Amino acid sequence: MSEGLKRDYQIGEEIGRGRFGRVYHCLSSVTGEAFAVKSIEKRALTDPIDRECLEKEAKLTQIAASASPDNVVQIHAVYEDEDDLHIVLDLCQPSDLFDRISLHGPFPEAAAAAVFVPLMEAIAGCHRWGVAHRDVKPDNVLFDSRGRPRLSDFGSADFFAGGAMSGIVGTPYYVAPEVVAGRDYDEKVDVWSAGVVLYLMLAGFPPFDGDSAVEIFDSVLRANLRFPVRAFRGVSTAAKDLIRRMLCKDVSRRLSAEQVLMHPWVLNAEESVSVADLA
Repeated sequence: MSEGLKRDYQIGEEIGRGRFGRVYHCLSSVTGEAFAVKSIEKRALTDPIDRECLEKEAKLTQIAASASPDNVVQIHAVYEDEDDLHIVLDLCQPSDLFDRISLHGPFPEAAAAAVFVPLMEAIAGCHRWGVAHRDVKPDNVLFDSRGRPRLSDFGSADFFAGGAMSGIVGTPYYVAPEVVAGRDYDEKVDVWSAGVVLYLMLAGFPPFDGDSAVEIFDSVLRANLRFPVRAFRGVSTAAKDLIRRMLCKDVSRRLSAEQVLMHPWVLNAEESVSVADLA
């Protein structure tokens, strides 16, 4: 392990692992503050594209964190040795937003807003700096030690300033129809995905479903948005209006991230329910 990392941090127990490495709990040797360190085995990066994507992810995460420091998982330091690349990140709680929806079911509107507003502030900040996340989903919304939501995982992110993006990137339930159709697209794909997340928080199930990826993609392409009475009986008209404007198949009519933040439902969102209450 990197001598610099061992000098600056006390490495603790393993708290997770992924395709390329492991995540450990660590403490700053100077302040005693807790962080997570992702240690990636370089020998696992056999494909040069994987290495390029990893380096791009770190760069885009740092840009996004600068754009919205309170709402994006921060990179605090990067170390490299002969065997591994080590990235020191904010320490987040074990459960992500998907886990919490699975555990608690539909959120009350105030609780949904407590997650959704910071998420949209993160997305809007990224867009101001020319970065599109391209994989906004509940699994990528983590919670820091104080229970605040943080957007994470910029492995699919890309720059969009000065031109359109292409390529089928994202997760079936949350991907925008223009992506599925194979067309060039812009940063509003993140707005679509965030709209799906809001729908899921309020209903407990996604707006576009299917028994396979192909069926889900077909449902997304049709974009036949419905609000079943049983699930949405207690949901406000303003919340449903916002979802309609975010899940608009016509990209020219779909709200931008900044416009979402100016929608009446967001401006009037109550903050009486803490996200921590959903842990």
